[in-house]
Amino acid sequence: MLTHPMPSPSGSLLTRPLLLAMAAAASGLLGFYLLFATMPLYAASGGAGETGVGLTTGAMMLSTVLLELAVPWLLSRCGYRAVLALGLVLLGLPALLLPLSAGLPLVIAVALLRGGGLGILVVAGTALAAELVPAERRGEGMGLYGVAVGVPSVIGLPLGLWAAGVLGFTPVLVVGGLIPLAGLVTVLALPAIAPETGKTGDTENAGTFELRVQVRPTLIFAAVTLAVGVLVTFLPLAGSPGLASAALLAQSLGTPLARWWAGRIGDGHGSERLLVPGILVTAAGVALQVWAGEPVAVVAGMAMFGVGFGVLQNATLALMLERGPSGPVSALWNLAYDAGMGVGAMGFGLFIGHTGYPVGFAVTAALVAATLPLALKRTRPMAHR
Repeated sequence: MLTHPMPSPSGSLLTRPLLLAMAAAASGLLGFYLLFATMPLYAASGGAGETGVGLTTGAMMLSTVLLELAVPWLLSRCGYRAVLALGLVLLGLPALLLPLSAGLPLVIAVALLRGGGLGILVVAGTALAAELVPAERRGEGMGLYGVAVGVPSVIGLPLGLWAAGVLGFTPVLVVGGLIPLAGLVTVLALPAIAPETGKTGDTENAGTFELRVQVRPTLIFAAVTLAVGVLVTFLPLAGSPGLASAALLAQSLGTPLARWWAGRIGDGHGSERLLVPGILVTAAGVALQVWAGEPVAVVAGMAMFGVGFGVLQNATLALMLERGPSGPVSALWNLAYDAGMGVGAMGFGLFIGHTGYPVGFAVTAALVAATLPLALKRTRPMAHR
């Protein structure tokens, strides 16, 4: 059970426990993103070919997805503090071994452990944040949490690559390992919290998790994250790397702000209303990437995509939390996030060999737009039992 005072519906959402949870998640994710693009380069410096470099990221995302499925079970037995601490340790400690060798076996082993840590941290952190805010203001609370966990990607991805080129790999690898471990201080300061499996926005659904009422927002979100995997992986190859960097920066800046805004609007007017505009803006942003060599189209399109992505991040998560307990919901939402990205990157890579980039981006936009019927169809609440 929760052992801390909840904020009143009209009070500040930024309570000490929520700030500590944000700090813990942000420290782990900053360490993750510092090394996300750096580790494949490090493997290449050790002689790994393209297949080996791809395995580095593939192994990490595989272990992320597998561990995400186990987090609700871990939470029910160990509580939030122990599970968050485990995630931070797995993200930090293995990275400190990387300076010993750039050989592929060690790099992949570290990637597997860090991927598991990522899966644990994102699911436990999202579930904990949902527990720490009142149901009446959950959208806004999750939006604030989204900003906190979105900033590390904005900072960490470019900083890790820049520092590796200027300072060498070893300092970056060490810092990328130490930052998550520093987050353990915030976890230890958290109050003793165990999951409330029945804490949902719908009291009739308290204590239950039924997949059928989660399918619609899950599929919408998975389609959008599929587009994320496509754009992050292939936009630099479709045009110029410099233009892609500017476009991805525009996207990464817009996403957390849109996620926070969507939370505030969703609390007052309902998150269902945000699904259709979110899908339309996201699909339009992807469609503009058909003109991958045109700076205005690429940057404007990615800015639009970032806004739509942020809106749908919050809206889908809020709807899922209204229909089920935070632990399993967080696991399913994060699973859709990572699996969608992986499927998008791999599937697009196979597809564009036959079609080229413009057609591939157009098809990706169409796949996002194809979820509009799901957004227009409302799920009926489960019957009271």
